[in-house]
Amino acid sequence: MTQVHELHAGETINMDEQTPVDLPDEPQDDVSSAETPDKAVAVVSGGMDSVAMLYELHRKTKDILVVSFDYGQQHRNRELPLANMHAQVLGLPHYVVGMEHLGSIFVHAGSESSLINPDVDVPDGHYAEESMKSTVVPNRNMIMASIAAGIAVSAKANILGLGVHSGDHFIYPDCRPEFFYYLEHALQLGNEGFGHPKPMELFTPWMHRTKTDIVRQAHIWDVPLQFTWSCYKGNEVHCGTCGTCVERKEAFEQAGVEDKTIYASTPEFTAP
Repeated sequence: MTQVHELHAGETINMDEQTPVDLPDEPQDDVSSAETPDKAVAVVSGGMDSVAMLYELHRKTKDILVVSFDYGQQHRNRELPLANMHAQVLGLPHYVVGMEHLGSIFVHAGSESSLINPDVDVPDGHYAEESMKSTVVPNRNMIMASIAAGIAVSAKANILGLGVHSGDHFIYPDCRPEFFYYLEHALQLGNEGFGHPKPMELFTPWMHRTKTDIVRQAHIWDVPLQFTWSCYKGNEVHCGTCGTCVERKEAFEQAGVEDKTIYASTPEFTAP
């Protein structure tokens, strides 16, 4: 069985203002970097998108470190064990970065994100509704990607896998293509000369694809999506009413794939 390494971080994160710089030309691989095998770090929450991304990345390289984050999300006890399960299935090491103190700081600073603030209810309804903005955790993808990139540089990995998909773009600013374009360049600039000989590359196979596309592709690869977690409420089974549950059900229906997920209820919501 693969050993699970837990990195519990209670450190303070300082975000210093940075001076804008011109983006560099696309870096060219030299002969030595071309001969160095790819190595990757995959950020896997235990949800459908990141788990399916992990299996696709595994087709690209078998040398992968799986990284998950505990930032105080209400559903962490449901999703994190599933991230570990998939790492074990693929024979990969799994690291859990403990950032629950960061979530508490966000709440004390005034965050009303329903994912980390226990006093704010996770909204029900279709994922496209305005209320779903309450699930935004400020700067979450930037924080996770930065930490995962640091792990990647330390491990001399050149690929950073993320499970963002097109359905997230309108709600989450740090899930948009423009964000990841500049993030990739920032990571290359900030780590130039360190880690893998090749420049850092973001692996985001679902960036321009829908949740339905993910279900179809995962079905082709026999990825056991029934062992993934979507519900933000973190109960024993998927609630069936929150935005992520509704989106999950729709994805299976539209993909024509059997949904083996157990839901507490299955009301119908219409997209606005």
